[in-house]
Formats: sequence, C-alpha cells, structure tokens
Amino acid sequence: MLQSSADPISLASEASGCRLIGTARSVAVPIREIAYIRFFATPLVAPVRHRIATKRGQNVMKNTLKLAAAAAALAMSGAASAGSSDGKVQVKAMATLVAPDGKITSIELDSIGLPAGTQTKADDNFIPTIAAEYFFTPNISLETICCVTQHDVTGTGPLNGAGLVSNANIIPATLTAKYHLVTGSGFKPYIGAGPTYFIFIDEKAGATAQALGATRQKMNDKVGFALQAGFDLPLNDKGLGLSVDAKRYFVNTTARWFAGQTEVLRTRHRIDPWVISAGLAYRF
Repeated sequence: MLQSSADPISLASEASGCRLIGTARSVAVPIREIAYIRFFATPLVAPVRHRIATKRGQNVMKNTLKLAAAAAALAMSGAASAGSSDGKVQVKAMATLVAPDGKITSIELDSIGLPAGTQTKADDNFIPTIAAEYFFTPNISLETICCVTQHDVTGTGPLNGAGLVSNANIIPATLTAKYHLVTGSGFKPYIGAGPTYFIFIDEKAGATAQALGATRQKMNDKVGFALQAGFDLPLNDKGLGLSVDAKRYFVNTTARWFAGQTEVLRTRHRIDPWVISAGLAYRF
C-alpha cells in the first residue's frame, strides 16, 4: 500500500518517475512500477519456515561431519581390522573442493528491471565428504557419496558484488557406476558416470537483496548427471589406501525471489560444479 510522500515507498515512487496525485489511495502507477517498489521498499520479513529449514540444514551438516569423522576413524584403524585390498566394500573419508559455476542462462521473469549485462557467480567451498562403494567384480562397482555443501551467489557486471543468494545448502545425492582398470600393480585408475539429484535446503535472499526488500528466495531441486575419474592406491595389504577423485556435474536450476507473496524475479542458472576430492579409503 502506498503511504504519505515522506515514506520509503513514496520516495521510491518519485525516484522511478511516478507523481503522487491527491491522496495515496488515488495514485495510479503501472504494474511494473508497483512490483519495482514492492521489491525495493518492502520491509524484510523472516518466515517461520526459514527458521525450520535452517535447523534442518544445520542438523544435516552436523550429521555429515559425524559420519565423515567415523569413516576416517574406520579407515585409520584398517590395520587392526579384517581389511583386504580385494574386499567387496570400500568406504572413503575425503577433503573436497566444490567449485560451481552459477551463471544465468535465461531470465524468465523480471518485474524489477535488471540492468543489461547482469550475470551471477557462485562461490567455492571446501567440505568433508564420505563415500561408500560396492564391488560386483574387480572391475565394476557402484558408489554413492554423502556431503552437504554451502554456497553464496553474487552478482557480476552491473551488479558486481551484490549478494543475491545466501547460505544455500546443497545435498548432491549421487550414484555412479564405475569401471576400474586392473593394471597388475597397486595403482587402480577408474572412470564412472551416473545420475544426481541436487536438494537445496534453507536458501535465503542475499544481503543486498534483503536490504532492497526481498523477503524470500527459492532454488528448485533438480536432477542432473555426473561424470567421474580418479584412482585408488593401496597403502598396505590390510585394506587401507589413498583415493583421489574428480567429478563434473551437469545440473541447472531455477532461482526465484519474492517480495511478500509476489514473485518478482525468476532466473535459470547453470550450476555444473567441479568436485575434487582426496583422502583415505578402507576396503574390506
């Protein structure tokens, strides 16, 4: 609702070229201008569902760290366990670099008038990950990973440095089929491929978007595809080894920003992260 000419909404209206005529109730402005004013002048509201999602994201992160620590402890105790370099099961505890893209591929809705040439990028993150793998034969296995990675999205070009998305937690649920090359030595390179499902948890409007009145931000969960290559190198004959892995994901998502209940901006983004890991493996 428009108020007196001294309030922020009236100032925004005057800045956009609208003139106040008579009372605030009698002002007639284009729909595009109304959406612009709502986005840049609506006070920030923190919905209860964000607090619930935040708690859920924190719990997922804590559980992932606990699992990674347990897997590392298991790997380090491999010498005292019934491990084997030819075992059916392998678990890994690794340090991982997640390097996403984040570029806009299309703008589907723009009620605020983004400057020409606006682009976005997502920041990198270092996280602990764990992986579990089952060998059907010495050459063929299935592997899944468990991790939670958190990223911010900022503007580039005319919006350089603007905080648009904050603390987007992503669970990249992934299952890959792998082929291991038997070299006759301990060194075992492999390639793999498989589906992935990116689950977004507790994403929020970034600091700049919040300051401008965005009350909510949403990223769509998406199905994608992953390619993989790496190697395993035994460190002893008890199942303990070194593992190095590189994955390239191919995933797009849709980002939405809201002012109250009104969607004011919708963009498509290419995520396509590189995920590079190295750590200990234990096979039994």
